[in-house]
Amino acid sequence: MGETKPMTGRREVLENTSLRGVRLARELSRATDAWLSELWSSVVGSVSKRASLVAVGGYGRGELAPFSDLDLVLLHDGVKNIDEIASKLWYPIWDSGLKLGHSVTTVKQLIELSRTELDAATANLSARHIAGDRSLTDELRAAAEKAWRASAETRLPELMRRVRDRQNEHGEVAFLLEPNLKEGYGGLRDIHALKWAEEAGVSITRSDQASLDGASDVLMSVRVSLHRHVGRASEVLRLEDQDAVASLCGYPNADALMSSLSNVARSVSWVGDEVWARVKAARTKPTPDQAVAPGVILRNGEIHLDDTIDPATDPSLVLRVAASAARHRARIDRPTLDRLAQSSPAMPTPWPVGAIDDLVGLLLTGHDAIPVLEALDQRGLWVRILPEWAPNRSRPQRNAYHRFTVDRHLWEATANASDLAHNVSRPDLLVLGALFHDIGKGYPGDHNDVGVELVGRIAPRVGIPADDMVILQTMVKHHLLLPDVATRRDLADPATINFVAENVSSPLVLDLLHGLTEADSLATGPAAWGSWKAELVTELVKRVHLVLGGGDMDEVQWRLFPDADVLEMMAKGTISVGVTDDSVTVVSPDRPGTFSRVAGVLTLHGLSVIGAQAHSDEQGMAASQFRVHVPSHGPIEWSPIVTNLERALRGELAIEARMAERAKSYRRRRRSAGELAPPKVTFFDEASSNATVLEVRAPDQHGILHRITKAMAEVGLDIRHASVQTIGDEVVDAFYVRTAAGEKLTDQFHRNEVVRAILFSLTTG
Repeated sequence: MGETKPMTGRREVLENTSLRGVRLARELSRATDAWLSELWSSVVGSVSKRASLVAVGGYGRGELAPFSDLDLVLLHDGVKNIDEIASKLWYPIWDSGLKLGHSVTTVKQLIELSRTELDAATANLSARHIAGDRSLTDELRAAAEKAWRASAETRLPELMRRVRDRQNEHGEVAFLLEPNLKEGYGGLRDIHALKWAEEAGVSITRSDQASLDGASDVLMSVRVSLHRHVGRASEVLRLEDQDAVASLCGYPNADALMSSLSNVARSVSWVGDEVWARVKAARTKPTPDQAVAPGVILRNGEIHLDDTIDPATDPSLVLRVAASAARHRARIDRPTLDRLAQSSPAMPTPWPVGAIDDLVGLLLTGHDAIPVLEALDQRGLWVRILPEWAPNRSRPQRNAYHRFTVDRHLWEATANASDLAHNVSRPDLLVLGALFHDIGKGYPGDHNDVGVELVGRIAPRVGIPADDMVILQTMVKHHLLLPDVATRRDLADPATINFVAENVSSPLVLDLLHGLTEADSLATGPAAWGSWKAELVTELVKRVHLVLGGGDMDEVQWRLFPDADVLEMMAKGTISVGVTDDSVTVVSPDRPGTFSRVAGVLTLHGLSVIGAQAHSDEQGMAASQFRVHVPSHGPIEWSPIVTNLERALRGELAIEARMAERAKSYRRRRRSAGELAPPKVTFFDEASSNATVLEVRAPDQHGILHRITKAMAEVGLDIRHASVQTIGDEVVDAFYVRTAAGEKLTDQFHRNEVVRAILFSLTTG
């Protein structure tokens, strides 16, 4: 069956790159209407009464994206041959390759179904006539709207629950690295839900309507471009698609796209929060007013300003209002926010006495503070409190390591820090340090150095004493110190412990950094924190505390590896392999390349190494221990892995050939934005007392640890300890190495050859 003229119309719309977003969706809907109208005329023939073809859902709203389903209803009123008509309509649609959602029913049946099915009820609200008896379609629309308004008392709470369930499942469009444009909170589905609420009698202001319409334009533009780019129906804007989608949407770059998307989604969420709060309040028994702070009243679950209070006379009032709202887990009502936004002056320099206490009190309420901070931000009040915040607002962090925008990351880290406040003697400094630790990211230059400078500007203004300011600056400067050292350095080496002790200088700062490390990592993403990392950081802190307390490093024996069990394995003088849930220990005669063989076998079995240690004795035996990520699909099946490890150590396994075969089918999603830096090898001479620390940073690739360590063996290096990390699309691997003579690697020619071998291994194969 050749392409019909109306189908040609659909193709022409899709190929017209000047059409974007809502315009394209509407034009595509019109072209589809024309095709279906012609189809109706050709297959239905003389049946013009008591049957009609009706679009519902996204098609009914005129929001067809390039690969959207067609949701159609064949509506009738007692037509005897309706099934025959349906077949003649549906088969040409299926033959065209379009996905079809279809039903054959009567107005009465649809309305009855809508009484028990929310999706059916909302679909009926979008019913739009395409062909046939228009009066039948009009009857459906009128009946659907009447039934919807009549059932508002039960439908609105159900609709509100749906909204919250989607938020819990799909997260928030405004703050996620890879948002779901349709189902995420602040996305298209929320705009639809708000319009359905309005049809049920909930009022939405003209300005809020304008916000929703503007957001719909942006979201539809991105959705249409995403469909065009990936060539299929897709609602999740993946990191690897963002550059192409930005170009199709007309943004200068992906950062601009994600910032715009964040801003409009925040507006949708803001309107939604207010509307659903009113829906909930209408069904809640009123409570007496309660004064919760000077001039601040808790009324029916919302924070209000006393009518006699003039915000223009009290710049710190906004902080009192916010702290009260967070403490009582209450919203700030819209008129109060509007009054504060219209009349509150900028905070003076210095801040009024007690204002910093209100800020700290707000931050110490933890995650209850986040919706309050978002409310302040929506009305421009947060940047009046902290003007330095502005460049971070809705700023994307486009790599898989971070799941939130910069501003939301800082709020999440601060909330996490509040949960850990009981572990430190200065909870105020912990939450302030969390709030400021990445504040430099919105500015040019190294964000740690910029953050230190910004804290130096902020602290005197807000009333933070000079000594506390220095502590906060140290926290900002060294907020990555503990996790970097714990995961890249040998904690049994005194040089490692002394290095950290010199930088933190006091037990108080060490404890604050410990809390900040956990709070920051938890706010970063699932790959940034886990039991392995937590154990290493805790062990590092414990050892640094000993040094700061005056302990003698030389008198302490901290042998992490080998332990007594491994020493017993080595004493047997044979190849042996031991496993736990997440680690494997290999003992064998000490020969060059053992480390790389083990790494290769683990790669063949799809395991990711996160840390390794090695040891050899005077009897010619070597031991190595590898810790691996346990896959999400379940426990590791160690038996075949152990068999292949033993074969590899006996020289009976063709590791290189097997890895080459596996690499052909290896596909890894791009998880970071922008161009990745080329591979780099760096030496750290003072990081260890008895080895040279060699750090390799490189784009991740299949079998990379095997390649690097095989190259090291080729140039005679003995690996004593290794820490392996993957951050987004980049690996950061640190190795403690010695020469074959058991010495530090100091000869420059030998160093150059090491670099040559490693870089060559990463650019071939």
